[in-house]
Amino acid sequence: MKSIEAQLCEPDQLPVRGIHRVLVCRPNHRLGNTILLSPLLTEIETLYPGAEIDMVNGGCAAESLFANRFQVRAIYSLPRKIARHLWSTARLLRQLRGNTYDLAIDASYGSQSGRLLLAIVRARFKLGYPDEHGSRHAALRAMPCPEHQAHRSVFLLRAAYAGAVRQAFPSLNLRISDAEMTQARQTLAAILGETERSHGTSAVVGPAVVGIFANATDDKRYDTDWWMQFIHTLLARQPDLRIVDLVAEHGQSQLGGDFPCYYTRNLRHLAAVIANMDGFISADCGVMHLAVASGTPTLGLFKATCSKKYGPCGQGHTAIDTRTMLAAEVATIALDWLDLTVPDPPQRSSSDGPDNLLTPRRLA
Repeated sequence: MKSIEAQLCEPDQLPVRGIHRVLVCRPNHRLGNTILLSPLLTEIETLYPGAEIDMVNGGCAAESLFANRFQVRAIYSLPRKIARHLWSTARLLRQLRGNTYDLAIDASYGSQSGRLLLAIVRARFKLGYPDEHGSRHAALRAMPCPEHQAHRSVFLLRAAYAGAVRQAFPSLNLRISDAEMTQARQTLAAILGETERSHGTSAVVGPAVVGIFANATDDKRYDTDWWMQFIHTLLARQPDLRIVDLVAEHGQSQLGGDFPCYYTRNLRHLAAVIANMDGFISADCGVMHLAVASGTPTLGLFKATCSKKYGPCGQGHTAIDTRTMLAAEVATIALDWLDLTVPDPPQRSSSDGPDNLLTPRRLA
C-alpha cells in the first residue's frame, strides 16, 4: 500500500494528450455507488474524447448501466462473494494484469480493495485519494474537495489534469435512448390504463405522474404505515396526482397494492420508465440515484445518512432530512417541491382537436 501511494499522480501531472487506455476501478456491489460513477465517465469522455475506457465493478450493475456508452470497451465484474469464487476472481485479476493502461483510477475513498486493484494493474499514471496520514500529496490534500460522492472522483481527475477544465460538475446520466424512452412510455401508459397519445416524442399531457419507491436498506427504510400516511397527505391536497408504485427486487409491493405497479429487474428499463414520469420520491437508495440519472426531478428522503454526501444533486432534485418530522409534514414539503418542480398542465384552446397537445407535461 505504501508503494502504490508513492505512484499516485500529483496535481497537474496528468498530460492533456497521450491518454488512450483508461481503467476505472470501483469494486463495490451497491447500485448507488455504481451510478455515482457516471459523472466520472462523462469527465473522462470530455477530457479524453478519443480514449477507451475499461471498468472494474462489483456485481453486474455497471454492465447493465454503462455497456452502451460508446467509449466503454470492457466491464469486469467481480463476484459478490469473492471467497466462494477464488478461481474466477484470480482469472479476472490475471486478465487485468495482462492489460496495459495509460491511466488507472481508484474512484473510491478509503477502499482497500480499490487500492489493491490499483496496485495490481499496470498503468503509466495512477490516480487515487492519498493517504490522509502520509507525507506525500500535501498539495492535493490542501485543495478543497467537494462533499458529494458523485463529485469527488471528478475532482480528483481535474486536480491531476494539466489542462483547463470546466467549472460545473457533470450530472448523473445513463444516456437513455429514444427507443428505450418510447417503449417505456408505452408501458407506463398501459400501467396507468391510458391509451397513449403523443406529440412528437412527448408523453400525454395530464395530471402529474409520480413514482414512489418504498424500499431501502436497514435504517434508511420507512415502513408501510409511514408511506401510507405520506401518500394520504399528498392525495388529500392534490387528489388528481397519479402514484406509481415501483416494486423492489423482492417482488412484494410495500404500498399495500393500492396503486398501479411497475416491476422489473432490468435497471435500464426501470430508469426509462422513471424518465417518463414527472417526479420521483424515495428514501436514500440506489434507485434514488437511478432516478436522478434518468433526468426526472427526484426527491430523496433522508433519516440515517448525510444528504450533502449522497443526496440527489442537480437542478430540480432535492433532499429532505426527515429525522424530526412526521410523514404528513414531509408530504407537505414534498407537495411544495412538486408545485415548484412540475409545471401545471397547459390548457387546450377551443380550436385544438382531441389529440392536438400543446406542450409536454414532462420537464425537459
